[in-house]
Amino acid sequence: MKKIFAMLLTLTMLLTVAASAETFTFKMGFDAEYPPYTYMGEDGEYTGYDIEMCRKVCEILGWDLELVPVNWDTKLLTLDAGEVDCIWSGLTIDVIDPEAYTLSFAYSDNSQMILTKAANGIETLDDLAGKIVGVQLGTSADILLSAGGDCEELAATFGELVRFENYNVCFTELMADSIDAVAIDIGVAAEKIAQYGDEYVMLDESFASEEYGICFRKDDTELCEQVESAFMQLVEDGTYVELAEKYGLDTAALCLTADAAEAEAPAEDAAAEEAAE
Repeated sequence: MKKIFAMLLTLTMLLTVAASAETFTFKMGFDAEYPPYTYMGEDGEYTGYDIEMCRKVCEILGWDLELVPVNWDTKLLTLDAGEVDCIWSGLTIDVIDPEAYTLSFAYSDNSQMILTKAANGIETLDDLAGKIVGVQLGTSADILLSAGGDCEELAATFGELVRFENYNVCFTELMADSIDAVAIDIGVAAEKIAQYGDEYVMLDESFASEEYGICFRKDDTELCEQVESAFMQLVEDGTYVELAEKYGLDTAALCLTADAAEAEAPAEDAAAEEAAE
């Protein structure tokens, strides 16, 4: 009996080790205050478009998911340190060095917009001259408007560019009239307008157009490919669009829909025909 018990105990231990070896916990690094992509819901649980997409990806791959809020200004340092497996939270991949990191395909277009109060009388980018504009520290808008950024000339017309910890603080300052406008991603601006009504408006013109994607460490190309493969399954089964609609995102901005693929096909065919000639 003792020998049988010892054999059973050994077998149990081996099975436990094998099961543990097969289980992978995917650590998603995200901005905890970035609705509608990643934020804490009223039930105290993290939710949002990117979080639900990541959860679905992990279900397909058989991975456990660990949600890890990160400081957005130091997000890449957190990734480099191995504290997370990716940064996935409305991340503008256009400003990430592709030589230093592995970047996924783009899954959504992302215009940089100006959000303001309708009563402020700001209707064009030129109207921002002399105004106080807020931005979240470390975001794409911050990088674009900073010295050396693609939009530094626009920022030079502002009375002041003020950096805040997150967009919720930016919006609170806008509500209190401490600032005149916020430089912000289009999806987040649309969510704020939907939440608070016509008192707030977006300018019709954007000051930059970019794309969202997922950032991995340079050597994690295989991990990126696995995530992309599962992500495309969610595109094909309609989850990609359904979740965008659930969170009030503009589905016309989604890069991976069938319509977008069909739109690219004629251009590719034409290029092939031209090459053949």
